[in-house]
Amino acid sequence: METAQKKILLVEDDPNFGIVLKDYLSMNDFDVTLAKNGMEGFEKFKKDNFDICILDVMMPYKDGFTLAKEIREKNENVPIIFLTAKTMKEDVLKGYKAGADDYLNKPFDSEVLLMKLKAILQRKASNTLADSKQFEFQIGNFHLNSKLRFLKYKEEEPIKLSPKENELLRLLALHENDLMPRELALTKIWRDDNYFTSRSMDVYIAKLRKYLKRDDSVEILNIHGEGFRLVVKNG
Repeated sequence: METAQKKILLVEDDPNFGIVLKDYLSMNDFDVTLAKNGMEGFEKFKKDNFDICILDVMMPYKDGFTLAKEIREKNENVPIIFLTAKTMKEDVLKGYKAGADDYLNKPFDSEVLLMKLKAILQRKASNTLADSKQFEFQIGNFHLNSKLRFLKYKEEEPIKLSPKENELLRLLALHENDLMPRELALTKIWRDDNYFTSRSMDVYIAKLRKYLKRDDSVEILNIHGEGFRLVVKNG
């Protein structure tokens, strides 16, 4: 996951911890803006566009929950991670109700935070891509028109895809030569992520492989435990 130029708003009232965390994230190619309390954090949020916010919960003047609500009023989609010294279940639930995407209890392993950041940003990027309006794709010698649900091989008569076949191939094409996360397809197409829908998706992947096998340069790879990749050689 490319993290260069991703902007983080870090709001932390412990100056020493804030500086150490900022330096660590900066070393990992994030552009970090540090604020020392909730009021300063909101002022900085209003002046810039951030890819993700990391908020301490217990802060003077304005706590992390209040700040998160204010941020959510300005931007519904920016991911938020809460940092807290409390492990009370009520506080965790309060955090998620305030719009948290994730939660870390202090003290925490900084590498765990890094992995959470990358996972959240990857998910956000995939969701943005899945919502794109593109509907025509060249996949090797195949042409997909996802508006008409037509898959055409060279100059032959097009095949009419079922709605789910069409959506699944479109998502794969949007992620061509890159990972299409399994959970993305399940939530976008099946609106559910469970064992039965997952098995159903495997059936549709098999159908798509059958359609695409006519072109040796096109292949759908199974990335174990993560998702699928539509590989187009020389594409």
